[in-house]
Amino acid sequence: MSVTATASAGTAVEQYCTFWVADLFFGVAVAEVQEVLRAQPMTPVPRAAGAVTGLINLRGQIVTAVDLRVRLGLPPRASDQLPMNVIVRSRGEVVSLLVDDIGDVIDTAGVDGQPAPANMPRKVQDLVCKERGVLPLADAILLVLDADRAVDVSTASDNPGGTP
Repeated sequence: MSVTATASAGTAVEQYCTFWVADLFFGVAVAEVQEVLRAQPMTPVPRAAGAVTGLINLRGQIVTAVDLRVRLGLPPRASDQLPMNVIVRSRGEVVSLLVDDIGDVIDTAGVDGQPAPANMPRKVQDLVCKERGVLPLADAILLVLDADRAVDVSTASDNPGGTP
């Protein structure tokens, strides 16, 4: 499945590629998504931050895979549950976000974003977009993911640092 779109300058993002991590329903702006893929073979990266699960080969391009469960401090997936890859463009690089399940592309025109609730876990609040926050939908609450912060594992507390 390939998802692409562009956002006009000065207009609010209204389409999101949605996915689940545990019971959290996230969306990332369609303009930031390159594609969505099933589980891919991974090459581990020694001494990388815990959230960096490995590297995948995406048609000859080496892409870092960041597990959102680890970034959010959630328990690991069941051993029989393979992660899906949401390939995003962040700060000029292509990165895979490992998620539990993929949703749809939804249009949120006319839905006003609200700040993340204060009772939401801090690790979740840290990855929710400050501008759009959460979007109350008819049947769910959409957490708008800030892709740049999600892939920034240098700010994660699980970064061992140092060199081998």
